[in-house]
Amino acid sequence: MTRILITGAGGYIGTTLAAQCLEKGWDVTALDLFFFGKERLGDSLKHPGLTILRKDIRDVNTEDFEGIDVVLDLAAISNDPAGDLVPELTDSINHLGRVHVARCAKQAGVKRYVLASSCSVYGQGGDQELSETAQTNPLTIYAQANLSAENNTLALADSDFSVSVVRQSTVFGLSGRMRFDLVINIMTLNAVQNGKLFVNGGQQWRPLVHVADTARAIGMIAQSPVEKVNGEIFNVGCSNMQIIDIAHLIQEAMPMDIDLQVSPNDMDQRDYRVSFDKINSVLGFQANHTIEDGVKEICKNLQSGDLKAEPWTYTVSWYKSLIEEKKYEAICA
Repeated sequence: MTRILITGAGGYIGTTLAAQCLEKGWDVTALDLFFFGKERLGDSLKHPGLTILRKDIRDVNTEDFEGIDVVLDLAAISNDPAGDLVPELTDSINHLGRVHVARCAKQAGVKRYVLASSCSVYGQGGDQELSETAQTNPLTIYAQANLSAENNTLALADSDFSVSVVRQSTVFGLSGRMRFDLVINIMTLNAVQNGKLFVNGGQQWRPLVHVADTARAIGMIAQSPVEKVNGEIFNVGCSNMQIIDIAHLIQEAMPMDIDLQVSPNDMDQRDYRVSFDKINSVLGFQANHTIEDGVKEICKNLQSGDLKAEPWTYTVSWYKSLIEEKKYEAICA
Protein backbone atom coordinates (compact mmCIF):
# COMPACT_ATOMS: atom_id res chain seq x y z
CA MET A 1 0.00 0.00 0.00
CA THR A 2 1.28 3.47 -0.91
CA ARG A 3 1.91 5.72 2.09
CA ILE A 4 1.51 9.42 1.36
CA LEU A 5 2.38 12.44 3.48
CA ILE A 6 0.63 15.64 2.42
CA THR A 7 1.84 18.93 3.89
CA GLY A 8 -0.79 21.66 3.87
CA ALA A 9 -3.46 18.94 3.93
CA GLY A 10 -5.94 21.28 5.60
CA GLY A 11 -5.82 23.81 2.77
CA TYR A 12 -7.87 24.56 -0.33
CA ILE A 13 -6.07 22.03 -2.52
CA GLY A 14 -4.82 19.80 0.30
CA THR A 15 -8.28 18.80 1.54
CA THR A 16 -9.27 17.78 -1.99
CA LEU A 17 -5.99 15.94 -2.58
CA ALA A 18 -6.26 14.05 0.72
CA ALA A 19 -9.73 12.81 -0.21
CA GLN A 20 -8.55 11.70 -3.66
CA CYS A 21 -5.57 9.81 -2.23
CA LEU A 22 -7.76 8.04 0.32
CA GLU A 23 -10.15 7.04 -2.46
CA LYS A 24 -7.22 5.37 -4.22
CA GLY A 25 -6.70 3.21 -1.16
CA TRP A 26 -3.53 5.00 -0.07
CA ASP A 27 -2.67 5.68 3.56
CA VAL A 28 -2.48 9.44 4.09
CA THR A 29 -0.67 11.42 6.77
CA ALA A 30 -2.17 14.92 6.81
CA LEU A 31 0.47 17.33 8.12
CA ASP A 32 -0.75 20.84 8.82
CA LEU A 33 -1.16 23.43 11.57
CA PHE A 34 -4.87 23.55 10.62
CA PHE A 35 -5.28 27.30 11.12
CA PHE A 36 -8.49 27.03 9.05
CA GLY A 37 -9.80 24.12 11.13
CA LYS A 38 -9.21 20.39 10.97
CA GLU A 39 -12.88 19.95 10.14
CA ARG A 40 -12.19 21.24 6.60
CA LEU A 41 -11.07 17.68 5.84
CA GLY A 42 -14.74 16.66 6.04
CA ASP A 43 -15.48 12.98 5.54
CA SER A 44 -11.77 12.20 5.24
CA LEU A 45 -11.57 12.53 9.04
CA LYS A 46 -13.65 9.34 9.33
CA HIS A 47 -11.42 7.35 6.98
CA PRO A 48 -9.31 4.65 8.67
CA GLY A 49 -6.43 5.41 6.31
CA LEU A 50 -6.01 8.99 7.55
CA THR A 51 -3.46 10.04 10.17
CA ILE A 52 -3.37 13.62 11.46
CA LEU A 53 0.00 15.20 12.24
CA ARG A 54 -0.43 18.74 13.54
CA LYS A 55 2.95 20.33 12.96
CA ASP A 56 4.74 23.27 11.35
CA ILE A 57 6.75 22.16 8.31
CA ARG A 58 9.71 24.11 9.67
CA ASP A 59 9.72 21.81 12.71
CA VAL A 60 9.55 18.43 10.98
CA ASN A 61 12.35 15.91 11.35
CA THR A 62 13.38 12.68 9.63
CA GLU A 63 11.29 10.61 12.05
CA ASP A 64 8.11 12.24 10.70
CA PHE A 65 8.82 10.67 7.30
CA GLU A 66 9.71 7.13 8.37
CA GLY A 67 7.72 4.60 6.35
CA ILE A 68 6.47 7.25 3.89
CA ASP A 69 6.71 6.48 0.16
CA VAL A 70 5.71 9.86 -1.29
CA VAL A 71 5.65 13.44 0.03
CA LEU A 72 3.24 15.87 -1.62
CA ASP A 73 4.37 19.28 -0.37
CA LEU A 74 1.55 21.83 -0.47
CA ALA A 75 2.14 23.77 2.77
CA ALA A 76 2.49 27.50 2.06
CA ILE A 77 1.23 31.00 2.69
CA SER A 78 -1.21 30.60 -0.10
CA ASN A 79 -1.28 33.58 -2.48
CA ASP A 80 0.34 36.86 -3.51
CA PRO A 81 -1.61 39.23 -1.18
CA ALA A 82 -1.16 36.90 1.80
CA GLY A 83 2.52 36.59 0.98
CA ASP A 84 2.92 40.37 1.24
CA LEU A 85 1.54 40.49 4.80
CA VAL A 86 4.81 39.38 6.39
CA PRO A 87 7.41 38.85 3.63
CA GLU A 88 9.99 37.18 5.87
CA LEU A 89 7.37 34.67 7.00
CA THR A 90 6.49 33.84 3.40
CA ASP A 91 10.11 33.07 2.57
CA SER A 92 10.51 31.14 5.83
CA ILE A 93 7.59 28.82 5.01
CA ASN A 94 7.16 28.79 1.24
CA HIS A 95 10.87 28.57 0.47
CA LEU A 96 12.99 27.47 3.41
CA GLY A 97 10.27 25.37 5.04
CA ARG A 98 9.61 23.33 1.95
CA VAL A 99 13.31 22.79 1.27
CA HIS A 100 13.54 21.55 4.85
CA VAL A 101 10.68 19.11 4.18
CA ALA A 102 12.41 17.79 1.07
CA ARG A 103 15.72 17.32 2.84
CA CYS A 104 14.15 15.49 5.78
CA ALA A 105 12.18 13.29 3.41
CA LYS A 106 15.31 12.39 1.46
CA GLN A 107 17.25 11.61 4.63
CA ALA A 108 14.40 9.37 5.80
CA GLY A 109 14.53 7.33 2.61
CA VAL A 110 11.37 8.68 0.95
CA LYS A 111 11.49 7.85 -2.76
CA ARG A 112 9.34 10.61 -4.24
CA TYR A 113 8.73 14.27 -3.51
CA VAL A 114 6.30 16.56 -5.39
CA LEU A 115 6.37 20.33 -4.82
CA ALA A 116 3.20 22.33 -5.43
CA SER A 117 4.42 25.60 -6.97
CA SER A 118 2.62 28.29 -8.94
CA CYS A 119 2.46 29.70 -12.45
CA SER A 120 2.85 33.09 -10.75
CA VAL A 121 6.61 32.57 -11.16
CA TYR A 122 6.13 33.69 -14.78
CA GLY A 123 4.95 37.14 -13.69
CA GLN A 124 4.61 38.97 -16.99
CA GLY A 125 4.83 36.71 -19.98
CA GLY A 126 4.00 38.82 -23.02
CA ASP A 127 1.93 37.41 -25.87
CA GLN A 128 3.21 33.82 -25.87
CA GLU A 129 1.95 30.74 -24.03
CA LEU A 130 4.82 29.98 -21.70
CA SER A 131 6.29 26.50 -21.44
CA GLU A 132 8.21 25.18 -18.46
CA THR A 133 11.49 26.31 -20.06
CA ALA A 134 10.35 29.93 -20.48
CA GLN A 135 12.10 32.66 -18.53
CA THR A 136 10.56 33.30 -15.13
CA ASN A 137 9.78 36.79 -13.84
CA PRO A 138 8.37 36.59 -10.29
CA LEU A 139 6.79 39.91 -9.32
CA THR A 140 5.80 39.18 -5.70
CA ILE A 141 7.32 37.72 -2.54
CA TYR A 142 5.00 34.74 -2.97
CA ALA A 143 6.22 34.07 -6.50
CA GLN A 144 9.87 34.59 -5.56
CA ALA A 145 9.59 32.13 -2.67
CA ASN A 146 7.98 29.55 -4.96
CA LEU A 147 10.77 29.87 -7.51
CA SER A 148 13.46 29.56 -4.81
CA ALA A 149 11.73 26.44 -3.45
CA GLU A 150 11.64 24.96 -6.94
CA ASN A 151 15.34 25.52 -7.54
CA ASN A 152 16.47 24.21 -4.17
CA THR A 153 14.28 21.12 -4.07
CA LEU A 154 15.07 20.12 -7.67
CA ALA A 155 18.74 20.28 -6.73
CA LEU A 156 18.11 17.36 -4.34
CA ALA A 157 16.91 15.01 -7.08
CA ASP A 158 18.93 11.89 -7.80
CA SER A 159 18.36 8.25 -8.73
CA ASP A 160 17.09 7.46 -5.23
CA PHE A 161 15.01 10.60 -4.64
CA SER A 162 12.62 11.72 -7.36
CA VAL A 163 11.70 15.43 -7.24
CA SER A 164 8.93 16.93 -9.37
CA VAL A 165 7.44 20.43 -9.48
CA VAL A 166 3.84 21.29 -10.33
CA ARG A 167 3.29 24.88 -11.41
CA GLN A 168 -0.39 25.37 -10.73
CA SER A 169 -2.63 27.81 -12.55
CA THR A 170 -5.06 30.06 -10.69
CA VAL A 171 -7.35 27.56 -8.99
CA PHE A 172 -11.15 27.62 -8.82
CA GLY A 173 -14.00 25.38 -7.72
CA LEU A 174 -15.46 23.82 -4.59
CA SER A 175 -13.27 22.59 -1.76
CA GLY A 176 -13.63 21.61 1.87
CA ARG A 177 -11.49 24.63 2.75
CA MET A 178 -13.29 26.96 0.38
CA ARG A 179 -11.58 30.16 -0.73
CA PHE A 180 -13.33 33.30 -1.89
CA ASP A 181 -10.10 35.19 -2.56
CA LEU A 182 -9.55 33.59 -5.98
CA VAL A 183 -10.75 35.29 -9.13
CA ILE A 184 -13.45 32.90 -10.37
CA ASN A 185 -14.69 32.03 -6.89
CA ILE A 186 -15.03 35.62 -5.70
CA MET A 187 -16.62 36.76 -8.96
CA THR A 188 -19.19 33.98 -8.69
CA LEU A 189 -19.90 34.89 -5.07
CA ASN A 190 -20.42 38.56 -5.97
CA ALA A 191 -22.73 37.61 -8.82
CA VAL A 192 -24.89 35.40 -6.60
CA GLN A 193 -24.94 37.67 -3.55
CA ASN A 194 -25.01 41.11 -5.14
CA GLY A 195 -26.09 40.59 -8.73
CA LYS A 196 -22.94 42.45 -9.77
CA LEU A 197 -19.47 41.73 -11.10
CA PHE A 198 -16.56 44.11 -10.59
CA VAL A 199 -13.51 44.02 -12.87
CA ASN A 200 -10.37 46.13 -12.53
CA GLY A 201 -8.58 46.42 -15.83
CA GLY A 202 -9.65 43.13 -17.29
CA GLN A 203 -7.07 42.66 -20.04
CA GLN A 204 -4.73 40.57 -17.86
CA TRP A 205 -4.37 36.92 -18.82
CA ARG A 206 -4.60 34.12 -16.28
CA PRO A 207 -4.11 30.37 -16.62
CA LEU A 208 -6.87 28.51 -14.76
CA VAL A 209 -7.47 25.07 -13.25
CA HIS A 210 -10.18 23.40 -11.18
CA VAL A 211 -9.11 22.35 -7.69
CA ALA A 212 -10.05 18.71 -8.34
CA ASP A 213 -7.96 18.68 -11.53
CA THR A 214 -4.80 20.15 -10.00
CA ALA A 215 -5.09 17.71 -7.10
CA ARG A 216 -5.48 14.85 -9.59
CA ALA A 217 -2.42 16.04 -11.52
CA ILE A 218 -0.34 15.98 -8.33
CA GLY A 219 -1.54 12.45 -7.60
CA MET A 220 -0.79 11.38 -11.18
CA ILE A 221 2.79 12.61 -10.92
CA ALA A 222 3.15 10.73 -7.62
CA GLN A 223 2.47 7.42 -9.37
CA SER A 224 3.93 8.02 -12.85
CA PRO A 225 7.12 6.25 -13.95
CA VAL A 226 10.07 7.92 -12.23
CA GLU A 227 11.94 8.40 -15.50
CA LYS A 228 9.09 10.64 -16.75
CA VAL A 229 8.84 12.91 -13.73
CA ASN A 230 12.16 13.02 -11.86
CA GLY A 231 13.71 16.48 -12.08
CA GLU A 232 10.78 17.75 -14.15
CA ILE A 233 8.50 20.79 -13.94
CA PHE A 234 4.89 20.58 -15.15
CA ASN A 235 2.44 23.42 -15.78
CA VAL A 236 -1.09 22.36 -14.83
CA GLY A 237 -4.26 24.02 -16.08
CA CYS A 238 -7.33 23.80 -18.29
CA SER A 239 -7.30 27.11 -20.17
CA ASN A 240 -6.03 30.68 -20.38
CA MET A 241 -8.48 33.58 -20.23
CA GLN A 242 -8.48 37.34 -19.83
CA ILE A 243 -10.16 38.59 -16.66
CA ILE A 244 -12.83 40.46 -18.62
CA ASP A 245 -13.73 37.28 -20.52
CA ILE A 246 -13.98 35.37 -17.24
CA ALA A 247 -16.46 38.01 -16.07
CA HIS A 248 -18.54 37.65 -19.25
CA LEU A 249 -18.51 33.86 -18.90
CA ILE A 250 -19.74 34.07 -15.31
CA GLN A 251 -22.36 36.64 -16.34
CA GLU A 252 -23.70 34.24 -18.97
CA ALA A 253 -23.60 31.21 -16.65
CA MET A 254 -25.72 32.83 -13.93
CA PRO A 255 -29.46 32.01 -13.79
CA MET A 256 -30.19 35.68 -13.10
CA ASP A 257 -29.28 39.04 -14.69
CA ILE A 258 -25.85 40.26 -13.60
CA ASP A 259 -24.56 43.84 -13.83
CA LEU A 260 -20.94 44.05 -14.99
CA GLN A 261 -18.92 47.07 -13.85
CA VAL A 262 -15.43 47.64 -15.29
CA SER A 263 -12.78 49.98 -13.89
CA PRO A 264 -10.04 50.85 -16.40
CA ASN A 265 -7.06 50.54 -14.06
CA ASP A 266 -5.59 47.73 -12.00
CA MET A 267 -2.46 47.76 -9.85
CA ASP A 268 -1.96 44.02 -10.39
CA GLN A 269 0.76 43.70 -13.02
CA ARG A 270 0.64 39.90 -13.32
CA ASP A 271 -0.24 38.98 -16.89
CA TYR A 272 0.71 35.64 -18.43
CA ARG A 273 -0.51 32.72 -20.50
CA VAL A 274 0.78 29.21 -19.93
CA SER A 275 1.17 26.10 -22.07
CA PHE A 276 -0.05 22.77 -20.70
CA ASP A 277 1.35 20.71 -23.58
CA LYS A 278 4.05 18.99 -21.52
CA ILE A 279 1.83 17.36 -18.90
CA ASN A 280 -0.64 16.45 -21.62
CA SER A 281 1.92 14.76 -23.86
CA VAL A 282 4.26 13.25 -21.23
CA LEU A 283 1.67 12.02 -18.73
CA GLY A 284 -1.55 12.06 -20.74
CA PHE A 285 -3.18 14.45 -18.29
CA GLN A 286 -6.33 16.26 -19.38
CA ALA A 287 -8.45 18.54 -17.22
CA ASN A 288 -11.93 17.18 -16.51
CA HIS A 289 -13.56 20.41 -15.35
CA THR A 290 -14.30 23.59 -17.30
CA ILE A 291 -14.61 27.09 -15.88
CA GLU A 292 -18.37 26.84 -16.43
CA ASP A 293 -18.42 23.68 -14.31
CA GLY A 294 -16.74 25.50 -11.44
CA VAL A 295 -19.01 28.53 -11.67
CA LYS A 296 -22.18 26.43 -11.74
CA GLU A 297 -21.19 24.22 -8.80
CA ILE A 298 -20.32 27.24 -6.65
CA CYS A 299 -23.54 29.01 -7.66
CA LYS A 300 -25.64 25.93 -6.90
CA ASN A 301 -24.11 25.41 -3.46
CA LEU A 302 -24.40 29.09 -2.54
CA GLN A 303 -28.05 29.18 -3.54
CA SER A 304 -28.83 25.97 -1.63
CA GLY A 305 -27.12 27.25 1.51
CA ASP A 306 -24.63 24.37 1.54
CA LEU A 307 -21.84 26.91 0.93
CA LYS A 308 -21.40 30.23 2.71
CA ALA A 309 -18.85 33.02 2.66
CA GLU A 310 -17.46 32.59 6.17
CA PRO A 311 -14.47 34.39 7.70
CA TRP A 312 -12.11 31.45 7.08
CA THR A 313 -12.89 31.49 3.36
CA TYR A 314 -10.88 34.72 2.98
CA THR A 315 -7.18 33.93 3.36
CA VAL A 316 -5.69 37.38 3.97
CA SER A 317 -8.33 38.57 6.44
CA TRP A 318 -8.15 35.24 8.28
CA TYR A 319 -4.38 35.57 8.67
CA LYS A 320 -4.90 39.14 9.91
CA SER A 321 -7.39 37.91 12.50
CA LEU A 322 -4.83 35.38 13.73
CA ILE A 323 -2.34 38.21 14.12
CA GLU A 324 -4.86 40.35 16.02
CA GLU A 325 -5.70 37.41 18.30
CA LYS A 326 -2.03 37.05 19.17
CA LYS A 327 -1.79 33.75 17.31
CA TYR A 328 0.75 35.36 15.02
CA GLU A 329 3.55 34.14 17.25
CA ALA A 330 2.41 30.58 16.65
CA ILE A 331 2.77 31.10 12.91
CA CYS A 332 6.11 32.85 13.08
CA ALA A 333 7.71 30.70 15.77
